[in-house]
Amino acid sequence: MVKFTVDELRRIMDLKHNIRNMSVIAHIDHGKSTLTDSLVAAAGIIAEEVAGDVRMTDTRQDEAERGITIKSTGISLYYEMSDNDLKNFKGEREGNEYLINLIDSPGHVDFSSEVTAALRITDGALVVVDCVEGVCVQTETVLRQALGERIRPVLTVNKMDRCFLELHLDAEDAYLTFQRVIESANVIMATYEDALLGDVQVYPEKGTVAFSAGLHGWAFTLTNFAKMYASKFGVDEGKMMSRLWGENFFDPATKKWTNKDTGSSTCKRGFVQFCYEPIKQIIELCMNNQKDKLWPMLQKLGVNLKSEEKELTGKALMKRVMQSWLPASSALLEMMIFHLPSPAKAQKYRVENLYEGPLDDPYASAIRNCDPEGPLMLYVSKMIPASDKGRFYAFGRVFSGKVSTGMKVRIMGPNYVPGEKKDLYVKSVQRTVIWMGKKQETVEDVPCGNTVAMVGLDHFITKNATLTSEKEVDAHPIQAMKFSVSPVVSVAVTCKVASDLPKLVEGLKRLAKSDPMVVCTISETGEHIIAAAGELHLEICLKDLQDDFMNGAEISKSDPIVSFRETVFEKSSHTVMSKSPNKHNRLYMEARPMEDGLAEAIDDGKIGPRDDPKNRSKILSEEFGWDKDLAKKIWCFGPETTGPNMVVDTCKGVQYLNEIKDSVVAGFQIASKEGPMADENMRGVCFEICDVVLHADAIHRGGGQIIPTARRVFYAAMMTAKPRLLEPVYLVEIQAPEQALGGIYSVLNQKRGHVFEEIQRPGTPLYNVKAYLPVVESFKFNESLRAQTGGQAFPQLVFDHWDVVPSDPLEPGTPAATHVAEIRKKKGLKEQMTSLSEFEDKL
Repeated sequence: MVKFTVDELRRIMDLKHNIRNMSVIAHIDHGKSTLTDSLVAAAGIIAEEVAGDVRMTDTRQDEAERGITIKSTGISLYYEMSDNDLKNFKGEREGNEYLINLIDSPGHVDFSSEVTAALRITDGALVVVDCVEGVCVQTETVLRQALGERIRPVLTVNKMDRCFLELHLDAEDAYLTFQRVIESANVIMATYEDALLGDVQVYPEKGTVAFSAGLHGWAFTLTNFAKMYASKFGVDEGKMMSRLWGENFFDPATKKWTNKDTGSSTCKRGFVQFCYEPIKQIIELCMNNQKDKLWPMLQKLGVNLKSEEKELTGKALMKRVMQSWLPASSALLEMMIFHLPSPAKAQKYRVENLYEGPLDDPYASAIRNCDPEGPLMLYVSKMIPASDKGRFYAFGRVFSGKVSTGMKVRIMGPNYVPGEKKDLYVKSVQRTVIWMGKKQETVEDVPCGNTVAMVGLDHFITKNATLTSEKEVDAHPIQAMKFSVSPVVSVAVTCKVASDLPKLVEGLKRLAKSDPMVVCTISETGEHIIAAAGELHLEICLKDLQDDFMNGAEISKSDPIVSFRETVFEKSSHTVMSKSPNKHNRLYMEARPMEDGLAEAIDDGKIGPRDDPKNRSKILSEEFGWDKDLAKKIWCFGPETTGPNMVVDTCKGVQYLNEIKDSVVAGFQIASKEGPMADENMRGVCFEICDVVLHADAIHRGGGQIIPTARRVFYAAMMTAKPRLLEPVYLVEIQAPEQALGGIYSVLNQKRGHVFEEIQRPGTPLYNVKAYLPVVESFKFNESLRAQTGGQAFPQLVFDHWDVVPSDPLEPGTPAATHVAEIRKKKGLKEQMTSLSEFEDKL
């Protein structure tokens, strides 16, 4: 029975202190969707009996079949808390009713763009960690993303039932395991912490860590037990809480607390004695069907079961008993309401990350105060496919003002520049709806602080956009999201039947809308290319394209294409020179590789074209050993003016040099986008202009003379500096038992991978293996790994860095040369590489 109506929900939407927007984030298969179920059950949307098996938030058919979440799903829940629960709540509140907008996000690394989209529109995050596997690679990635968006985390240690039923851990070992998990999570949080957020680390004794078993629907925080024992022993709750974690030991024989183990047999740690042991006792009684001992204990705890429930045995009985005694929803809800910020509180410190314009204009202050009367500011973070084919809901969050049905809005796309008309539309919203997992509920209007889905804007938005009211002409857009993965795997798609081509083009447009990350392009050879983050991501995209966006028209795909980069290995062997077509201008140039770490610094945005030149030359001279004067003479970065290559001017006293600067920069942008070997982007190359001889007459040194010359001289400089190919490399994290290690090593060796770390998880038989694996070799890696290890190894692949292909691409017959030949053939270029003599001129 649903415990609320849409009208009640709409009423609470106005109470901005009583809203919590949160996303559930974790490593794959740590139990996010299962845990979300128990929260949904408490709001009465599904029955408590089936919670944990339904996975309400996995709405798509392929999600249910594969058992993984693919798209993040939103659901709005209404709860009423009693006064007794809220008496310790220090923050502002209006009444006892709370609205929780919950977004369940995927854990697989290929879909981490979905996680970013979910985080942008929430203020708090529930981080789920498996108590046996601990903090994994994806846990770290999502935590880093969350803290980058200034989102406050709370932690839950999930799959507690495994400790009791599977591993049969000794209580003290269990405590140490949990402590280790919480500590490693805190280390990550401390690494990425932000001064404005304050201390984001989590502590069980402060109530920011819960212990849960999502499948069985029970959970507790230390507050549950502290309340129970505080009334029993007649002590203060806060004091009791601090005793239940850390180095506090209790000896029932002497009834004294100590700070260290006295060594007597009865002396046990507070957590062990008062939390872990009672749960263990009850679970063991249920599993062994010792009902005569069980009922008196439950009566003491105040748990009453219905008569038909008393007939249950074994696991079913345990599930009911634990659900009645420690319901997951109340523990998690209390944690969310007490420790996650309301929109009114969160937007005060998030406004700097969100708003691009000046932070003192009316829009910024409306966002800061979460003002429902202010101008509308709304960020659409993703598009959700609607039930009728080809239409989308725009899903986002209102940061200030109100959005209502029929209202006219300005849509500012990602390329919009204030004051210009580019990427700007004015359209009206047909309907506003709130999202409820599998269904939607229409509402009149949605005030700030809430998530909303809108109908009728899908033709004007690709991926994401900022909306404001029609007359707000001065508003700046909200910042675009930064994704932690980049699309490195691509395939070319063609129709099997030529007449389906219009369907394919339309389908690709829709696909580009539906996923925050996918890039659809048309190559020079006229192929349609889809680029995605990994194999699984690509597979899902192709399935969506064929079934949903093209109504089942058949498509064929090429083998996956991996993008390479071109770089140089050492300084040019001599200064190269090119003449302009009219033979009156000469450019002299050398190429050299950048210092280690500089290309990465440019990628991360630490160094870029928009920096203050003084700061930039300081960083370059201190960290990378550049000459101070040289660092001030950087002309440009490229490709696309921000890439990891640069042109530096080292000439002395050349006339008219500044006049040709623009032409050289234009030539560099073209050259750095299409390198000399295989038309791939360059990376980590620094070009130094050594000398320039120009014609005295301005008309003979125009763009038409200089741009092609500049481009040729860049190519020539690169070809003389030992050019090399760079390939993308995945970081692989594999979890496997000891007997599977041999199989892992043999598969990695076949695929040119190498292992650089292997750690046994303390207290478990599992090993954690980390390795580097070239993306080119990673296709079908999962299948061969499972075949070799009998399905015991679980890999996670994340794009990590670019690595040099060891052989020389200019020598025929080497692996690098075959790569180059394949790429050239694919792109429809001449098989033979253009020789140096075509680029370089003699005096």
